[in-house]
Amino acid sequence: MALSRFWLSIIIISIIFVLIKLFGGYYYNIDYLVNGKKDESILIKESFLNSLPKNIQDSLNANENKEYTIDETTYILNNNVVKITKGKQNADGILPTCKNSIFDIVLPLVAYLAFFCGILQLLIDSGAAEKLARLFSPVFLKIFPEVPANHPAISYMTLNFAANFLGLDSAATPFGLKAMESLQEINPDKEKASNSQIMFMCLHAAGLTLIPTSIIGYRAAQNATNPADVMLPCIITSFVGTIAALVIVGIRQKISFKSATLLLGIGFIMAIITALLFYIGGLDIVEKNHFTANISNAILLIIILGVLVFAFTKEKVFAANGADIFSSFVNGASQGLKTGVTIFPYILGMLVAISLFRNSGVFEIIANWISQFFGTMGVEKKVTDALPVAMLRPFSSGGARGFMIDAMHTYGPDSYTGRLVCVLQCSAETTFYVIAMYFGSVKIKNTRYTLSTMLLVDLICVIAAILICSLFF
Repeated sequence: MALSRFWLSIIIISIIFVLIKLFGGYYYNIDYLVNGKKDESILIKESFLNSLPKNIQDSLNANENKEYTIDETTYILNNNVVKITKGKQNADGILPTCKNSIFDIVLPLVAYLAFFCGILQLLIDSGAAEKLARLFSPVFLKIFPEVPANHPAISYMTLNFAANFLGLDSAATPFGLKAMESLQEINPDKEKASNSQIMFMCLHAAGLTLIPTSIIGYRAAQNATNPADVMLPCIITSFVGTIAALVIVGIRQKISFKSATLLLGIGFIMAIITALLFYIGGLDIVEKNHFTANISNAILLIIILGVLVFAFTKEKVFAANGADIFSSFVNGASQGLKTGVTIFPYILGMLVAISLFRNSGVFEIIANWISQFFGTMGVEKKVTDALPVAMLRPFSSGGARGFMIDAMHTYGPDSYTGRLVCVLQCSAETTFYVIAMYFGSVKIKNTRYTLSTMLLVDLICVIAAILICSLFF
């Protein structure tokens, strides 16, 4: 219900805002809202050449391309009519968003789903999923008391958390969707999110990350002195977010935190993080870049290899069920394809809403208000300059990434702002997109308190990122 109302609100507010601006004379053209593409110039006026100042007329006539730019305003001459553009479009318009959601998001996602769901099917049919569930059941049963011991959902959630842990987004999504489907099987009310689904979603959104591979890559592309210097702040911030999600949802669901098994599990994760940090701390810059660039993908390949080898040793099990390893993989891949088709409308609806919200100018107004508010409270400019990334991250990963890269380019990758935007990008999830996708895959209509909790965890991550970066940088 909360997600539905939010979706309606941002679309209605954005359209009303644009129409008021158009009929009030503030906007000259709103074609960009429907047909425009990201980073295209926005048309603000059209005029006859002879009505422009003499210096602009002369500059246009002297230029072979019939273009002239001054103070970020571009004049384009065509058949004695000058189009005047200024600024860049924040996101694709409605129609390009619909088109790109298929080619840039859904098709790649379906491909990932097909492949990794095929691997998961091997995990199930070979019996490896049952063994994995049995191994992690003692910890998961404390966090997910509604899930039966050794249930397949435990295996899927384990793989999802592991993929997030390693920064493998392409693998984390298929594992997560499979976990939601499995949890839906034991959900007594098929239209309302269960406690287990809410806990899983909030822990997933916290995104505990061990190797922020993509962030390091973006920093390297911006010529940071040490691209991996944000690694420790990213790990700590995501860990704070994960613990916050566990505690907030746990209190609401009356989960006991006095369990020795649960504390041991958290301690084990902390031990892995500490050991990794000690190891990386002893490497030079070249060694760090080489290690972080390869460790995640190497572990993913090892996981795939392990599943295939285990399946090969259990060929008799497949044969007893009238199948073989490849047919089992194909069956799982087919299920992944169906899941991709199911979630497409949910993704499309959310992306169109976000497109309207950003291109209308409403988002920028709210972002400026928040920056000014924190500025009046004495928050330093180097912090407020990074807030657009924090605000946009729950809506659009690509949009926040654009702000992150622009901030590094503007303020420098080694500046406080340049580092903070990287930590903010790494430590939060695309909340609205993820909720639409995951709950849409199992057709949940009532998400209960999932949205409010995930947004609260996002806020905690933002505050933690600012404090941690202040300590480190």
